[in-house]
Amino acid sequence: MDHDKTGALIAARRRGLGLTQRQLAERLAVSDRTVSKWERGLGAPDVSLLPRLARELGVSIEALLAGEPEEQSPVGGSMKQCRYYVCPVCGGLTVSTSDAAVSCCGGPLEALTPQKAPPGQRLRAEPVEDEWFLTSDHPMTKEHHIALVAFASGDRLELVRQWPEWDLQLRLPRRGHGMLLWYCTRHGLFWQPL
Repeated sequence: MDHDKTGALIAARRRGLGLTQRQLAERLAVSDRTVSKWERGLGAPDVSLLPRLARELGVSIEALLAGEPEEQSPVGGSMKQCRYYVCPVCGGLTVSTSDAAVSCCGGPLEALTPQKAPPGQRLRAEPVEDEWFLTSDHPMTKEHHIALVAFASGDRLELVRQWPEWDLQLRLPRRGHGMLLWYCTRHGLFWQPL
């Protein structure tokens, strides 16, 4: 770890976020003198502080250790390329439009890989006026249910949370073509064209 480079990165990210040394220090439960020392390259953050410091500054731990921000590729494309993360502990959902380091309930989450739904398992989509009426015979028990349904088109993402023990019936606006996605608590993330 190059203390000067890491310190310069900490200072640049802190300023970019509009934080004072004192504000950053309070978030990390250290003194503002400690933050000043890091930024001047006179020391480095304790290894136990790296995850919190990285999170507060919006960089990876690897970037902090290298003292260089990661190369960011421009995010273009469409909402169809979103990444979905589901916490196995609490069932919380996080959606990202590009690569992200996501954690929940104390552990890192991996982006789910959508599987193309086989014909017999697809959701039924019927046009009703200017909406899609979606239904399914999928089990909806606490142990095995569809927890979310999403429609992703080029510029929009519509997400609907589903609850166990209720039949899956919902309406989504019809907005051209896109991907219909759903998350089964037992089998993962599926998609079908819509």
